[in-house]
Amino acid sequence: MLLLEIRDLRKDYRAPDGTTHTVLDLPEFTLAAQQQMALSGSSGSGKTTLLHCIAGILVPEKGRIRLGECDLTAASEADRDRLRAAHVGYIFQTFNLLQGYTCLENVLMGMAFGRGADPKFAASLLQRVGLGEKLAHRPRQLSVGQQQRVAVARALANRPQLVLADEPTGNLDAANAREALALIREICTENKAALLLVSHDAGVLAAFADRRDLDQLNRAATGHGGAR
Repeated sequence: MLLLEIRDLRKDYRAPDGTTHTVLDLPEFTLAAQQQMALSGSSGSGKTTLLHCIAGILVPEKGRIRLGECDLTAASEADRDRLRAAHVGYIFQTFNLLQGYTCLENVLMGMAFGRGADPKFAASLLQRVGLGEKLAHRPRQLSVGQQQRVAVARALANRPQLVLADEPTGNLDAANAREALALIREICTENKAALLLVSHDAGVLAAFADRRDLDQLNRAATGHGGAR
C-alpha cells in the first residue's frame, strides 16, 4: 500500500539577483507504508528541499504530494501543520533540541502539536533509546550521540506514519553513526513507520536495500548548487 505519492513536483528558489532557479523537478516518487528507503544525491540536488516539501514546511510551485489519504499540496498552512504533527516525524541533522528544556520536556514538546502530551509514553521512548536515566538532563549535559537519541525519540513521539531523517548521522563519528542508524531503523520498524533517510555517507546508504539517487530522479539536479 502506498503511503507517499509524488507527481510532477517542482520547487523554485529566487536568487538574490532576482533570477529564479528550479531546485526540484521530480516526475514521480513513491514510498510504501513501512518501507525504509535511503536517498542520496549531490550537493544542490534538492534532498532537504524534497523532505521539507513532503513535511509541508515548503510549498512547491506545482505538482501533487499525497500522504496516505491527505493531499498536502491542496491543504492550507494550518492543515499542513496539523498533518505534519499527526503523521510525520522529522529527525534533523542539527537535532534542533530546545536547550533550556530537559530530555523529557523536549519529547513532550514534540507531542504538544499532535496527540497531546503523554509523559508515560515520552519516558518510555527515552527509555527505549537508552536515556531512561537522563530524563531530567538538558541537551548540553549530553554527548552528541545522546542528543541524537533524544531527537529520535521526539520524532517518534506522535506515532507517525512517516519518519523523515535529514543526514541524521552527519554530526556523529563512525561508531555512533552506525549505532544511531540501527536505532532509527529498529524504532521505525517497531512503530510500523516508514522511513525516508537522506545521506551522503556511503556506509549509511549501503545499509539500505531500497536506495534512490535524486540526481537520477530530479530533472533539475544539475546546475543549481546552493540548495540541499
